[in-house]
Amino acid sequence: MNVTIESIHQLLISEELGDRLRGVNQLRQIEPAIAFELIQTPIKDKDTRVRYAAVSQMSTLGEQNLTTSQEILRDCLFKDPEIDVQAAAADALGALKITQAFDDLLQIYQNTTEWLLKLSIVAAIGEMGEPKALSLLEDALNSENELIQTTAISALGELGNLEAIPLLKPFAVHSDWQIRYRVVQALHKLGSPEAKKIIAQLAKDQVEEVAEEARK
Repeated sequence: MNVTIESIHQLLISEELGDRLRGVNQLRQIEPAIAFELIQTPIKDKDTRVRYAAVSQMSTLGEQNLTTSQEILRDCLFKDPEIDVQAAAADALGALKITQAFDDLLQIYQNTTEWLLKLSIVAAIGEMGEPKALSLLEDALNSENELIQTTAISALGELGNLEAIPLLKPFAVHSDWQIRYRVVQALHKLGSPEAKKIIAQLAKDQVEEVAEEARK
């Protein structure tokens, strides 16, 4: 069966969950501008899986209209009842680099206890490169969740703010070698003399993966 705009539309409004999921997947096969219009239906679907699949595609389709995308994703971020969908909305805002959404992401980060949503927000902030994010990422560094910590380290590297170096320095001697590895990568992106000095120390790390990355 050939995939057409009409056939996708019929799948998206079907009573069958499988049809609607298939319709969302088939949106990848048509012109992005049309797919962007059609995807706004499954974003409001009654089933979590359909909404999640649709919101996840906004990371690319959202480029068609960033203003409308911000409105749609903001609505998902604040109003969707499922954490997975909220996290996908944060991911999409980061991928689209919609820096105007920073204050919304900050508000959600400060008010949620859900680690997955916090993780997605920290990652999104890193992708955005928003200068105002330094204090949020400093808070994330102090998280008890090592995934959030590790993501914050990477995000600080992406941010490009040299004020991040004193925040990263204590993690150069962290007991988890994977965190030290991420520190090397983040400091390399920051690239100041102080960052290079810490990297030089990590080139002597007892874990070869860390030392090799530092030497590179």
